[in-house]
This record gives sequence, C-alpha cells and structure tokens, in this order.
Amino acid sequence: MTATEHTAVLFLGVFVLLLIATAIGLVLDRRAKARGVISPTIENLNARIRAWWVMVAMMGVAALLGGIAVIVLVAICSFLALREMLTLVQTRHADHFVLAGVFFIVLPAQYVLIAIDWYGLYSIFIPVYAFLVAPIIAVLRGDTTRFLERISETQWSMMVCIYCVSHVPAIMMLPIPGYEGRQFLLVAFLVIVVQSSDVLQYVWGKLFGRRKVAPSLSPSKTVEGLVGGVASATALGAALWWITPFSVFHAGLLAFIICLMGFCGGLVMSAIKRDLGVKDWGSMIAGHGGILDRLDSVIFAAPIFFHVTRYWWTP
Repeated sequence: MTATEHTAVLFLGVFVLLLIATAIGLVLDRRAKARGVISPTIENLNARIRAWWVMVAMMGVAALLGGIAVIVLVAICSFLALREMLTLVQTRHADHFVLAGVFFIVLPAQYVLIAIDWYGLYSIFIPVYAFLVAPIIAVLRGDTTRFLERISETQWSMMVCIYCVSHVPAIMMLPIPGYEGRQFLLVAFLVIVVQSSDVLQYVWGKLFGRRKVAPSLSPSKTVEGLVGGVASATALGAALWWITPFSVFHAGLLAFIICLMGFCGGLVMSAIKRDLGVKDWGSMIAGHGGILDRLDSVIFAAPIFFHVTRYWWTP
C-alpha cells in the first residue's frame, strides 16, 4: 500500500470508531434522560467525543495539505498552550521583554528550524540558547523580586509548551530508509496510542478501579486503570505496526514506552496545576479543558518517541 492509502485506511478506521462512540454516547444520554437522570459522566463523555471530531478533522486537513500544514497546526497549539501556562504563573513588568521574545522569537524560530530540518540547531536551540538568554535579558531589567521563581517558570513554559511539543512535527523529518513520504503516519501513531491510553485508563479505572495511584495529584487515576489502559494501548500500538517502519514487537514496545511517559507527563502537569491552584489549564476545548490538558501526555511522550526512533531507525 502507498502512503496515501495507509493514511486513508487509518482515518477511515478512526472515523468508524468515532461514529460508534457517538452512537454509544447518544444511546446512553437518551436512556439517562428517559429515567429523568442527568449524568455528568455521560455529558462529559459526549463533550469529549464532539471535541475529538473537531481535532481529528483538523489533523485530517493538515494531512491533506502536507508537512508544512502539520508544522503550522502544532505551532498554533504550542502558542495557545504557552499562553495558557504563562497566564497562570507569576510574572512582573520586568518580564515583559522576555515573554515577548518567547512568544514571537523563540516559538516561531523553533518551528522554522524544524521546517528546514536543521536538527543540529533545533535540538539545542531552546534547552541551551533560549534557556541561557532568557535570564540574562530578565536580570538586565534590574528586578530581582522572586527572580528564580519567575525565570524558572518561563524556562519550564518554553521547554514544555514549545520544545517538547515541537517534537511532534519533527517526527516527520526523520530520514527512515524505505519509509520516505510516510512520516505523518508516525505522528498519527504517536497521537493515537498516547491519547487512546488516556481514554482507556479512564474506562478501565471506571470499571475496575479501586486503588489510587496518586490521590493528591489525580484522584481519578487508579492502579487498575493504569495497568488496563497501558496494556490495551500497547496492544493497539502493536496492531498498528503496519503504518510504521517497526515490527509488531517494536511497535508494541514503543507504544508501551510512550504510554508510560504519557502517564508520567499527566502526573507532572497535574502537580503543576495543583501548585497553581487550578483544575484545568483552560476551557478552550469543551469537555477537555485547555490545550495543555490534551497535550500533557504527548508533551512527555513525543521527545522520547522521536529520539528513540531517530537513534534506532535512521542512518
């Protein structure tokens, strides 16, 4: 099969699954209303399904338009995520120059470097140059009040919302022998497996969850949900080996790794939200919270997936 045929089959499968999920959601909603019951869980489920229709449609359009469209779409998500995070952290007037540079120089530069496939620079641009220049600019403003806290939050925001997220489109630049022109399918593999793991952890947790993994961080996450969700998503990843350059075993192994990283990413981002005193990063996506609430798992999974694939599957 060609890359176009693989992509078409993949999106058709996702389309069918969304149709089934939509039908299930409607049936559950009608049954609940027939009993005169308003179920927040069912309403949340249907809101999530509607949001997924929008997100899948956006990814489909980006896939049709090509690699640059994917880079632009992810860059926009980075911008929105960065805005959500920096809106919640503490900043002062002296930080405005630094923040402007992060939004309008660092962010676009990172994605331009990815678009021209300059790996030697985009891999270190933020963790080295932006990381060091940001505090220099901030300290020249002369405001040392909570300086370490302020600059650390800015640096963390750059790493999380720009650097880590930018590894998603960077996957499309990997020169994998015999896999030319199909790299978008690797992006799809990453997103489908990691996001499915989140959903399946929720489902398994609702069905069988008893023991909490981290009650103070995310009360809804259970050991049973984690094990069932990661195992199911790992099996899904192995089943999707045909859209990747991996064998069934390697596809399953990589799926397992990124599912674990996605889970850890969710916990870390939940800890940051608790520290900031908020439940969600925003309210842009109905049923999902903000952009960061959807990207938290991908944030930790994408760089690992990128570098493992680059190390083992590229010359």
